[in-house]
Amino acid sequence: MSKKRNHYSASFKSKVALAALKGEQTTSEIAARFQVHPTMVSTWKRELLENATDLFEGGKKTKKPSNEPSSDELYREIGRLTVERDFLSRKLDQ
Repeated sequence: MSKKRNHYSASFKSKVALAALKGEQTTSEIAARFQVHPTMVSTWKRELLENATDLFEGGKKTKKPSNEPSSDELYREIGRLTVERDFLSRKLDQ
């Protein structure tokens, strides 16, 4: 029987990461206190340290590049596929 995976809120993760960052307790003690695995404590602490600079960016929020194509590219692709479909349907009717 498999155990259901827990999903933790961002506020809970930040609370655990800040406790780990303080260094007053060991990772194992923090994990026991918050009832999570020690690996998760280390992971959340590392993520907090890596992304801390983004908090102080101010109004300069940079848009992260996404893997999704832009709307212009999608409209171009739709147009190309529409022309191709119309061409093939005309050839089938002949």
